[in-house]
Amino acid sequence: ALSLLWPRLGLDLRDRRVDLPAVFGRMGPVVLEIGFGMGETTLAMASADPARDVIAVDVHTPGAGALLRDLDSAGLTNVRVMVADATVVLRDMLAPGSLDEIRLFFPDPWPKSRHRKRRLYSPGFAALAASRLRLGGLLHSATDWAPYAAQMLDVVEGEPLLRNTFAGSAPRPPGRPVTRFERQGLAKGHRIVDVIAERV
Repeated sequence: ALSLLWPRLGLDLRDRRVDLPAVFGRMGPVVLEIGFGMGETTLAMASADPARDVIAVDVHTPGAGALLRDLDSAGLTNVRVMVADATVVLRDMLAPGSLDEIRLFFPDPWPKSRHRKRRLYSPGFAALAASRLRLGGLLHSATDWAPYAAQMLDVVEGEPLLRNTFAGSAPRPPGRPVTRFERQGLAKGHRIVDVIAERV
């Protein structure tokens, strides 16, 4: 899948702004999904909403291969797959105000205190993400790790370009499929928290 489908459905990392209408062959809403794992959620959401284009970014090459294979099998053309650091993609490839939504579902919580600095969801990330969203665009995150959920809420509260759309956590949106990591969290008795922030 990586060798055969990448030229059509893959997107290479570059140090310049990408022309999104040229990539997708149309001018429409664009979503950035960060950390797609094996791609099941990406596939389901892209299938349910073919009018929205998706850039799916992960550092996990086998997952990229699986997603490419499944996109091809489903005949979907509204997703491009990247193997890259999402922060670099946001900073170098995506223009300010170019995204309608950024999705960050069940990122690594780095639960040990000494590892918390590795968490992606931070004030710096939120500022960068907000700058790439159009006015009214959404930063939608979900986690089953309570301390990380608290951090997400604190970060949103502290970012002037973002407004939490709910007082605290959001109800689980019906359009978000249950992910593999979510099932694992539920099996452990964890509470799932969605945080949906709007660009203002």
